[in-house]
Amino acid sequence: MSKLGWNYRSIALVLLVLDILAILVFHPAKSQAELPKSDVSTIEIEKNKEPEVVVNQTVDTSIAPVTVKKAPNEIQDRVIPVSQLLQVAPPTKQKAPNNAAGQVTSVSQLSDIKPTDWAFQALQSLVERYGVIAGYTDGTFKGDRSLTRYEFAAGLNAALDRLNELIATSTTDLVKREDLDTIKKLQEQFSPELAQLRGRVDTLEARNAQLEATQFSTTTKLIGRAQIVLGSLLAGNNVFTKRQAPRNPTLQGSTSLRLNTSFNGKDSLSLSLSGGNIESLGQTRAESTLLGTYEGRTADNSSITFARNTITLGGVRYRFLPNPDTQVNIYALSDGASEIGLSGPVNPYFESSSATGANGISRFSRRSLVYNYGDSGPGIAILQRLGKQVQFGIAYSAPNGGNPTPNNGFFSGRYLALAQLIYYSSNRNFRVAATYVNTYSPANTRGLSGTNFGPAVGSNLVNSTVAGTGTVGNLYGLQAFYQVSPKFAINGWISYASHRYLGRGDGNAMDWAVGLAFPDLFSEGALGGVLVGMEPKLTRLSQNVDLGAGAGQADKDTSLHVEAFYQYKIGDNIEVTPGLIWITAPDSDSNNPDSIYAWVRTVFRF
Repeated sequence: MSKLGWNYRSIALVLLVLDILAILVFHPAKSQAELPKSDVSTIEIEKNKEPEVVVNQTVDTSIAPVTVKKAPNEIQDRVIPVSQLLQVAPPTKQKAPNNAAGQVTSVSQLSDIKPTDWAFQALQSLVERYGVIAGYTDGTFKGDRSLTRYEFAAGLNAALDRLNELIATSTTDLVKREDLDTIKKLQEQFSPELAQLRGRVDTLEARNAQLEATQFSTTTKLIGRAQIVLGSLLAGNNVFTKRQAPRNPTLQGSTSLRLNTSFNGKDSLSLSLSGGNIESLGQTRAESTLLGTYEGRTADNSSITFARNTITLGGVRYRFLPNPDTQVNIYALSDGASEIGLSGPVNPYFESSSATGANGISRFSRRSLVYNYGDSGPGIAILQRLGKQVQFGIAYSAPNGGNPTPNNGFFSGRYLALAQLIYYSSNRNFRVAATYVNTYSPANTRGLSGTNFGPAVGSNLVNSTVAGTGTVGNLYGLQAFYQVSPKFAINGWISYASHRYLGRGDGNAMDWAVGLAFPDLFSEGALGGVLVGMEPKLTRLSQNVDLGAGAGQADKDTSLHVEAFYQYKIGDNIEVTPGLIWITAPDSDSNNPDSIYAWVRTVFRF
């Protein structure tokens, strides 16, 4: 039997079945059947997923094109999906559309159906006489969608079940013999598909039972991430010794485990465990380090303050929604600005998320200096949606808030107070954020990044303080992102910082960057990125302040940061990201030769 003939007759057969049901019950009947869902894991995901963020925080980098399969000729293009006619969820052979709407009562409610359509009368009969048409949420019927034998078998099975029910209730005298013969032939013709359908349902039920018996937890989801990094310095000197830095390739790795728990479906408790031995090529201001500067610091390096290959608790955060427009985050140990997504929405392709790790190679490519002074520690943050296109967020973090000694603690030690306003376009392809941060560091204290004060990226002077003196910072940032097309996006920022070295004087710092992202570059799911910018540098310093270069001496030259990476996916759980970082005039000194790093990151997710 050709596919053309079978699809053409399918409408007539459905009408015949519905006419028989109408005779049996003397009024328009509605046939509906329910089948088990094909994706049993969806139940677990819905039960254990984190609460949705107040507004969209990231851009979907895998935009799938919409394709419609065309039949060989005009008649076949007009096939009506039985899964829509009888409101039956199709089996696993073909996923049901997730935008199906409820029952329509008039064919005029379907905007894409016209009186001139060849199937108009059939549709009108099914809608107004029998009430068995379910349209889509956009008010369309999509009648040119292909029909599978499995879908027709499911719809026919629903009608037969209703017929058997009516026959069993003493109405057999109302059924004509020829009609029953027709139904019997249909049962025989589609018996293989019905048998396969029952087999698939049995398999899904068995699989569901096995998953329930062996699942990790009914409330907790485990997310694992491991990475292996091959890195090497290709060019550059130590900025202190002025000697050529070693060009020794290294192969290192790290692992992180994240436990996400939901207690009521609207909250999330997140715990992060991590450890590794990855050494950043740009690390700290010290003669003993590779380059002696923070510039080019990679995003994958292990903590400065913890021993290598030691498992540490890197994040404890509880998130809940007191109302649909408000999100509250309480974290005992976390990087407040990135953990709650205050910076991620403005630079999604480079920063990614805290759960999946950074896409960019360097720390600088992820975010501007206004987010980097905070360091890790306890705090609280609140995100509030103001209408559909505006989000306001505030955060307070204390990097040494867990330390009870003098000049530390949650309120008396180092702190960061952040406020941010984000505007989103209606289609979410453009966003702009204005950020203000006030931060204070007591004298002679140090955070997990190894600094007392500063962004922990950029020049040495911008990360320096006066010994024995507390430091206050007021930071201002403007960030923007624009998704030009599904395969091209641009982002940028400019930041300004005012430092006050208490009792001594003032200083100013700046940074800026422009990034280009290319989703699906050369391959679906891949991501290319290029970024050019100026890492934070000290642009001005009071004449009576000496940060190590002499009284009143700020950075004298401009250092540029150029970065490129290409992220290639090997399946859904493995990705390889080679990249290069090029630093001109390291430590904002044109007398220093340029530095070039090569970095290849391989990530495994499980």
